[in-house]
This record gives sequence, structure tokens and C-alpha cells, in this order.
Amino acid sequence: MTAVSQARPESASRIQSTAKALSVARELAATFAAGAGERDRDRRLPFAEIDRLSASGLLALTVPARFGGLDVSPSVLAEVVSILAAADPSIAQIPHSHFVYLNLVRLSAGDALAERIFTDVLAGGRVANAQSERGGKTIADISTRLTPIDGDGGRFVLEGEKFYCTGSLFAHTLAVLAKLDVAAGDLAPGEYVAFIPANAPGVEIIDDWDAVGQRTTGSGTVRFSGVGVTAADLVARASATSAPTAYGAYAQLLHVAIDVGIARGALTAAVEFVRTKARPWFEAGVDRAVDDPLVVQRFGELEVDVATAEAMLVAAGRRVDEAVDGSAGAPRELVAEASIAVARAKAVADRVAAPVASALFEVSGTRSAAAGTGLDRYWRDARTHTLHDPVRWKYQHIGRWLLRGEDPPLHGVI
Repeated sequence: MTAVSQARPESASRIQSTAKALSVARELAATFAAGAGERDRDRRLPFAEIDRLSASGLLALTVPARFGGLDVSPSVLAEVVSILAAADPSIAQIPHSHFVYLNLVRLSAGDALAERIFTDVLAGGRVANAQSERGGKTIADISTRLTPIDGDGGRFVLEGEKFYCTGSLFAHTLAVLAKLDVAAGDLAPGEYVAFIPANAPGVEIIDDWDAVGQRTTGSGTVRFSGVGVTAADLVARASATSAPTAYGAYAQLLHVAIDVGIARGALTAAVEFVRTKARPWFEAGVDRAVDDPLVVQRFGELEVDVATAEAMLVAAGRRVDEAVDGSAGAPRELVAEASIAVARAKAVADRVAAPVASALFEVSGTRSAAAGTGLDRYWRDARTHTLHDPVRWKYQHIGRWLLRGEDPPLHGVI
């Protein structure tokens, strides 16, 4: 097993208000930004930074009030994630599945499991995904299996191998997607998420993530060999993805927040570089790069692009808030509108994040391309993260909804 961080903070703070949550996010982002370039360059995993994130209380923001949490709205959580992503996109990516699977627990878990998970998170516990696999025909093909022990409907053996397990190196609990092929006790065949300790016997977490961007997210392989699981550890995934719960819109909103944060971080880095290091083009006839009218023009264009993406994120967040709250209209209609709003925001963020991260060099000049600047990390992070799910399918669902009145699917990735 690769070395992982499974120590919990001695005490995790309890954040009592939305304003405090945003304040804490900004304070942490400022400290995370200071070492982000070096961590990316050296591929130094942010164990200490993630421990600080746990201790801050930010990872418990969505714990329901009845379990002692602040239970912030999706739009507030998206703002927190975007703030962190502007500083270090890898750190913002690490707790993505943590929040998504806490949402699954909120929507679908029994009281005993919910209390166990939420209590742990309030104490600084972290959840990571073990969902996707390599080798199947599509990402929807799952070979990991739950096998009942001697026909016992209460005990199972978990076997399989996962990849893209973001945050697994930092996790205390793994949320493992697996299939049950036969009925067992009260459980019907289907897909289940098993919530198991990351250090359970038979779990092997491997640090083999080697993407060009998002380099320190701990998104590699996790193997399960004869891992014991009980029925009390399981949540049926279909209960969240086969009903209008806004589960997919919630998850995708956080992906949009990461892309938007990357764009803002790249533009902020470009501003700083041009103010302090860039030279003006000689034909501009000025002494400072910030006085070059063509540079000024380009920065104005980039700011409009990033601000547009930020506005789309805010608008989508409001729609997801409404769908989760269910305070007006038919739930299915609200969920469809939320999914479309998030799809629109994702399409805009996709068109902005990587291009702005590339334009960083255009406005900063040749010296910005020097290896020591580390400015290439924004483009690499944007290019890697925007591959998460294809935006071309967002346009398809938007067009079908607009032209034919077809609700987007409930599969969890729109």
C-alpha cells in the first residue's frame, strides 16, 4: 500500500455561518496558493494542506443540520470550491467526491450509516471515491463485485480494481461503486456504493496518477481483494440517480466551480506577472507593459470571459439550490432546469478555462514560458479537468431540452 494520510486532526472546527465559511476558504486559499507551483513541479502531495482543510471545518459544510452541521446550499459550496481552485486546483479537486458522496448519504443512506459518516466528517474525516474503472467498453461498465458470503444477506466480499480515485491517498473512508449480481437478503441486484475504511484489510491504495495536470490529486488505482463489507455499509446508487434528486446537477456544479476557479487563478497570475515582470513591446512606445494598449485590451477581454463564467456558475448554483430545496414547482421540472443550467455553465467554463490559461502566455510575453515560472500549471490543470466529462454532450442535452422539451437524463453526470 502506498503511504497515505489517515490521521485525523486533533479537533476540527465547527463553522457556524456562510460568511465564516467563505472567510475561511479565502484564508486557506491564500496559504495554499503560496506553495501550489512547487507542489505541482515536484509532484509533492498536499498531505499537510488537506489536513488543514479538514481541521478548518470546510469539509463538514454540507453535513445536515440534524446531525450538527451547517448544511450549506450547493451555491455556497460551489463558491468555496471555486475560491480554492483559483489557488490550487488539485486541492479543490480532492474533496469533490467527498461532497458528492456526502450528498448520496444525505439522499439515500439509512439513519445508522448517515450518523456514522456525518459524525466522522464533523470530526475531520474525509471521503474519497473509488468509482471509475479502466478497461471497460465505457466508463459505465463496472466489474467490481459484491459477493454474498454463504448466502448471507448481511455480509459480502468486495473484489475489484478502480482508477481515477481522486483523493484516495488522503481518505479515511472510501465510497466504492460495485455491482451485486444476485439478490441477497433485502438487497436487490444492482449497483451499490460501499462505504468502507480506507485502511480496511484487503484495500490497496496506489499512487500511480501521472496525468499532465491535476498532478497532486491522488487520483490513481485502488484495489480490493477479499474486503469484508456488511449490508449496513451499502447504499443503492439508483435511489439517487434514477429519481429527480438533483444528484447529478449537484456533482457537476462543483466541477464547473473548479474550472471557473482555474480561469480566475490563471488571470490573476497573468495580472501579477504583467505588473511585475513583463516588458512592453517596443512598438507600443510605453515604458511599462501595463500601459501597452493592446495588452490592456486583451486583459479587458479576458476579464469579461472569466466574469461571464463566474456569473454562469452563480446562476447555475441558484437553480441547483432550488432543486435541492424543492421549494417551488414540480421537483422533476426543477431538477431538469437545474441540470440544464449547470450544463450551460459547464459549456461556458469549458470555453473559458483552458483558453484563458493559454492566453496567460500571450499577454505575459516570452519570459512567462520559462520553466521556473510554473505558469503552465493553469493550462495543464484546465486541460486535464475539463476532460472529466465531454462538454459536447452538454450541448446535446441543452438542444434536446430546448427544441423537443426532453428532460436531461438522471444518470449523475449532467
